[in-house]
Amino acid sequence: METTIKADVLIIGAGPTGLSLAAQLVRHEIDFVIIEKNEALTPFSKAIGVQARTLEIYEQIGLAQKAVEQGAIAGKARMVVGGEIRAEIDLSNIGQGLSAYPYMLLLEQSKNEQLLYEYLQRKGKEVLWKAEFKSLSQTNTGTSAQIVTATGSSQTIEAKYLVGCDGAKSLVRHELGLEFQGSTVERMFFVADVQVDWKFSHDALHVCLSQDSLLAFFPLKGDKRYRIVGSFPEEFPKDEGEVLYEEIEQRIKEKAQLDLDIHDVDWFSTYKVHTRHVNKFSEGRCFLAGDSAHIHTPAGGQGMNTGIQDGYNLAWKVALVLEGKARETLLETYNEERLENAKNLTRSTDRMFQFLASSEWFLAFLRTNVLPAMAKYILSLDSARHFMFTLISQIGINYRHSSLSQHAGDENFTVKAGDRMPYFLIDGQSVYDKLRGPKFHLLVFSAQQNDSQSLKADLESQYAELVDFHEIPLHPQSAKAFGTDLSFSVLLRPDNYIGYLSTEVSLKALSLYLRNFPAYRQ
Repeated sequence: METTIKADVLIIGAGPTGLSLAAQLVRHEIDFVIIEKNEALTPFSKAIGVQARTLEIYEQIGLAQKAVEQGAIAGKARMVVGGEIRAEIDLSNIGQGLSAYPYMLLLEQSKNEQLLYEYLQRKGKEVLWKAEFKSLSQTNTGTSAQIVTATGSSQTIEAKYLVGCDGAKSLVRHELGLEFQGSTVERMFFVADVQVDWKFSHDALHVCLSQDSLLAFFPLKGDKRYRIVGSFPEEFPKDEGEVLYEEIEQRIKEKAQLDLDIHDVDWFSTYKVHTRHVNKFSEGRCFLAGDSAHIHTPAGGQGMNTGIQDGYNLAWKVALVLEGKARETLLETYNEERLENAKNLTRSTDRMFQFLASSEWFLAFLRTNVLPAMAKYILSLDSARHFMFTLISQIGINYRHSSLSQHAGDENFTVKAGDRMPYFLIDGQSVYDKLRGPKFHLLVFSAQQNDSQSLKADLESQYAELVDFHEIPLHPQSAKAFGTDLSFSVLLRPDNYIGYLSTEVSLKALSLYLRNFPAYRQ
């Protein structure tokens, strides 16, 4: 007999995107159901790079420190050409002063999923395992999904909103009729989690630069454990699934040109890379996030992190609408903001991959001769380090073009509306420590303490359910971060992106912001 489950939100897929979205909905106290066709979390390591922006999100739900403890920080990078180290650069604090997590963390996708799943269980939530999504329908007021459960019975799940986090072959995307255009890189890639005995220490990422391919060794937690990522030549004749591990190991040894013993293979996989994104992230009351909305090359370790950012962007907007604090038009900004990011992401990862693996003679010459000679010098420059970290860590993602970013008043600041809240310390503590509540945050930076008490009282009487108030002394750190030594106010969205900046410290700017943007209901 068919049964019906009701929820505010239905999440299809319990990978890192679906689980992190669920964690954010828990944070916003939104009822949801999350289903997964597999019987458990992935046993495979898959993605391994956890960027600073993701750790900042983890910090809000108490998972950042656990992730760092379980992972390995990419402390150094060594460039190897012809079996010899040609350059070594320090990555351990490449983003110092820009984030509380000034590095890339190497932590397998499977362990990220475990952290998120355990968080959900602690909050009394569970994944509906071995539940396969079959079809959906929607009206102006809700969605209805047909699933088949572990027992083989049919079940209907009715939800006000549905989010497809069901991967690159997304059935949700297919059901919605959304386009997924792009291209396929005509190269076969491989990944393998192994132990390696060789002459190099385990404290560094090793990139073997060659004329026609990519080969990198990422150190993982555990003695001599590495993730190896590489590619076969363009003329390689086999398809995915036909490649034997022995062929992968032969390719590794051939391109590394090193005396090395590879053993204790935990997992390996082969695949061809696709670069695609949807034409839009939503259709009616249904949304896409993660690989169901965008896929790209592995360059820069962006994939898993981008899916987590998608959910982070969507969760607070859905929450405000469901709580009656915003009109449904707010949800249109999810597509507006994340589609632009997806387009930028596919372009940047394609360029990174071309530089790292293209067989074009000029790029190969730059990669094997110029890059090793110049890398250490380039990264000795603060501007170059900051540029590289901002790009890779995802803290540089901005929504300046969003309709939620009010630019009137931000002309005299170094940061702009739509930017992520800059990181700095206040009395030795991260400013982000004040921003963990799932609400808007009005920050007043003033030269004199306690000169905003009437403002605080007015805000609490009018907007207490929507906005938290923080008065912060205008220290040199905050003045430098924003580029002003005058008193000013900042409104942060619940995802800690800037809604507006103003030198006027009053409720006038806040009221104007909320009145001018019809997404918000006062």
